[in-house]
Amino acid sequence: MTGPYCRPLQTVFRTGIAGLVVLGLAGSAGAEGVIAPPAEGEILAPQPPAATTDDPAAVGVPSAAQPMAQGPASVADLAEGLLDAVVNISTSQTVEGAGRGIPRLEAPEGSPLQDFFDDLLKDGDNSARKVESLGSGFVIDPSGIVITNNHVIADADEITVNFADGSKLDAEIVGIDAKTDIAVLKVQPAAPLKAVRLGDSEKLRIGDWVMAIGNPFGLGGTVTVGIVSARGRNINAGPYDSFIQTDAAINRGNSGGPLFDMNGDVVGINTAIISPTGGSIGIGFSIPSVLAANVVAQLREFGETRRGWLGIRLQEVTDEIADGLGLPAAKGALVMGIVPGGPSDNGRLKVGDVITSFDGREIATSRDLPRIVAETPVGKEVEVDLLRKEATTSDPTAEVKVTVTLGRLEDGEKLMTETDPATPAEEADEADVETLGLKLSDIDDEARTKYSFAAELSGVVITAVNPSSSAAEKGIEAGTVIKEVAQETMAKATDVGKKITELRTAGRKNALLLLASATGDLRFVVVPLD
Repeated sequence: MTGPYCRPLQTVFRTGIAGLVVLGLAGSAGAEGVIAPPAEGEILAPQPPAATTDDPAAVGVPSAAQPMAQGPASVADLAEGLLDAVVNISTSQTVEGAGRGIPRLEAPEGSPLQDFFDDLLKDGDNSARKVESLGSGFVIDPSGIVITNNHVIADADEITVNFADGSKLDAEIVGIDAKTDIAVLKVQPAAPLKAVRLGDSEKLRIGDWVMAIGNPFGLGGTVTVGIVSARGRNINAGPYDSFIQTDAAINRGNSGGPLFDMNGDVVGINTAIISPTGGSIGIGFSIPSVLAANVVAQLREFGETRRGWLGIRLQEVTDEIADGLGLPAAKGALVMGIVPGGPSDNGRLKVGDVITSFDGREIATSRDLPRIVAETPVGKEVEVDLLRKEATTSDPTAEVKVTVTLGRLEDGEKLMTETDPATPAEEADEADVETLGLKLSDIDDEARTKYSFAAELSGVVITAVNPSSSAAEKGIEAGTVIKEVAQETMAKATDVGKKITELRTAGRKNALLLLASATGDLRFVVVPLD
């Protein structure tokens, strides 16, 4: 369980709340900034004279009927039918050794004051205390299934669900998913509970009205209304970021609460805000219901998630990379590595492939693919559309279709943490080349030791970078390995020099480099040839 925390200006806040501070405002008539009421019969300010004519055309006489501005329709009826399904989540955690932060008082050796000091602070730093936190949630099954955020109940010793009628029930955890910040709880009600249903967040449009209900700052049953400000937001909260942004007021304590559409369906789970103060400034984020529905179903069935896994490493396709690869547009997900032993380790996918469609769903950016793959059932055979460099064709790229049977992500994460056995590498001939502001050398034993290269890493090592070069501006550093130039494998430093010369002779303005870190992680970088 984590309490509220603050970050610098323009920080993303999780919207849970630990503790509650109530600020009262009071003042007298003489207080600064407070205007005293007028005495009886006293006119506070000069009043305009009454009209002395009934002529509607006279100057200063308003027309008989004044049009009134109309606000949005009331959501009172909608809110009334939903309030009972929204709950407050309170948690407590026993923290050992938590005290008041007072340092131990030391008296001179032999002084009788030491016993007094020890008694004074015996309930301080050396005693345990309970930390409490508040959040929101909602019932999706009358039998007692409650949804909230994982960060609301994380590390809690006790979880209590508080209902709108004042009743309370202890809750147990059915399952949690840290990647999407979703938790499923179970309570045992004496009678069926009021429940709401998960809707289809894909139908939301920017500008649609939405309503949030929750427990901001401990004020339960709070209703706020706004619109969908944006969709598909990435706030770097997790690997599957695709948040709904809304200007409906969301504050600390709203975490885990529902975001409703105007049909009363839950289209989002409120989870974070951007704020310089910790309070709402109209930029709140909700987990889309389409993403949440799949996670909730798995947690209810298995108590854990079972996500699809493709077993590849990705990089974003930038405009420069698209130009270097000869792509028609900067779209898709660029394959930068194949995990050994993973589902794609069958020769069908290759480094440099650009995935444009997965299981019939378009892949616009590299962020889309992991989420779509994770939502696909484990063991399903899927068709992957991609663009691949084909040396035997006149076109820069060719459309290719491959099939891959998905593995399970949770198994893949365990596989990727294992260390692959090292294999001896052939000793390379020494050669030094300077080009593009880079000093290059073949990889030898000295370089492997100096840069801690993986034993199987091959290519050409960069031993120095001119700080005023374009390569330095691209973030290339000494110790990086060049594996390919213009999608041709580089075995020796002289190979790089020859290829750069060839590109310049052909009138090329940029060189597409495939670089590897000391551990073998790959990335594409486009370096100008000027």
